[in-house]
Amino acid sequence: MPNAIPLRIDDIYVPAKRKKTLEAEKVEALANDILENGQTTPIRVREGKGRYVLLEGYHRLEALRALGEERVTVFVTQARLH
Repeated sequence: MPNAIPLRIDDIYVPAKRKKTLEAEKVEALANDILENGQTTPIRVREGKGRYVLLEGYHRLEALRALGEERVTVFVTQARLH
């Protein structure tokens, strides 16, 4: 079971490849949904090289940032070993 912990949004590393996938329309729609319903889907990160790396939830993360949030509760999961 992943651990839920609070983190500063600025402390979550977003890989460059992931940053290229950002869609402003999705961020705006998610921000509006979060305002109405709260955050319903968790953001997932993993620990790596002394930082937390985003795995899932980039648009949710940016929607929270757009709403002025500074902290978010994330689920820390283990990296998959292949």
